[in-house]
Amino acid sequence: MTKLFSPIIIDQQTLENRVIIPPMCQYSAIDGKPTDWHKMHYGSLSHSGAGLLIFEATSICPDGRLSPYDLGIWDDETEAAMSKLIKSIRKYSAIPLGIQLVHAGRKASMPEPWKENKYITPQQGGWKTVAPSAIAYDDNHDTPKELTTDEIKTIIKQFAEAAKRADDAGFDMIEIHGAHGYLIHQFLSPLSNKRTDEYGGPLENRIRFAVEIFKAIRKVVSMEKAVGIRISATDWVEGGWDLEQSIALAKTLKDLGCSFIDVSTGALHKDQKIPVGPNYQVPFAQAIKEQVAMPTMTVGLITEATQAQGIIGTGQADMVAIGRGMLYNPHWAWQAAAELGAQVTAPPQYLRCQPHQYKNLFK
Repeated sequence: MTKLFSPIIIDQQTLENRVIIPPMCQYSAIDGKPTDWHKMHYGSLSHSGAGLLIFEATSICPDGRLSPYDLGIWDDETEAAMSKLIKSIRKYSAIPLGIQLVHAGRKASMPEPWKENKYITPQQGGWKTVAPSAIAYDDNHDTPKELTTDEIKTIIKQFAEAAKRADDAGFDMIEIHGAHGYLIHQFLSPLSNKRTDEYGGPLENRIRFAVEIFKAIRKVVSMEKAVGIRISATDWVEGGWDLEQSIALAKTLKDLGCSFIDVSTGALHKDQKIPVGPNYQVPFAQAIKEQVAMPTMTVGLITEATQAQGIIGTGQADMVAIGRGMLYNPHWAWQAAAELGAQVTAPPQYLRCQPHQYKNLFK
């Protein structure tokens, strides 16, 4: 068996392989609730052969959405709609399901990415954005309102309430979105956090928001359920958030019971300079894995089976997330397993499609 298709245990959850489908926004929800699009989309990906399917960035409150068309899990209605979707998937697939919880902060109230990249005002159906400091991401985004301490406490509580709803709805794992320039990342980076209170300044203060969110979630979600975090390990801008600080955050969260860390980079500052190429983010995951004894996931331009196998086989990361590759080919894991001589789970309705030359592909 190849290492890529070997099992991994995260807390009490066993994943049958190390291929992960990461959160990928669909911009197709109505008032935070999933639609038929989500039923088709996640239904298809549930038969991908991956070890874990993580739902797209799901907001903890209406004003935390990236766009007006994002999923949410902030009240009884959104929880019930999500629970219904999970049950429809569970009827035909046993793939573990995760959810990513987010507040977009100053990057909220934006349109779908296939439309003009311009802030949606309250008059247009959007809302006023908030952030640790009143600094806009760029000219296309709103200049956010600086959060008060009381408002920060409210958002922390909303994260915990959303996590409890996600737990009750039936998700197997929870991922906190602390990456890609959204609210938690905005607190972490000195480029976007200019506060002078207990949530700004030195590293200990800038990580406080993330730490308090994690603690609040762990209080309401069973320790048997994995709760992890996604981070951007660097801003790719001088003077910003970087790998050294990421390692410090990871160590702090590990001591608090963090189950896994999903390592990405960038998306906080418009002046970022990213050397994009195959495996360009893998060294950050590897560095964190070497310093922190926590299951580590890597992402970013990983497209080939042998490439993913190399990452896992050499111990650079414990899991590999395949995002755009899965959108392009929802059976990426099937083809990777065939190429590497491994096995995957397939629904009985599809067993007869097993290629003649791969007689043992399907379990």
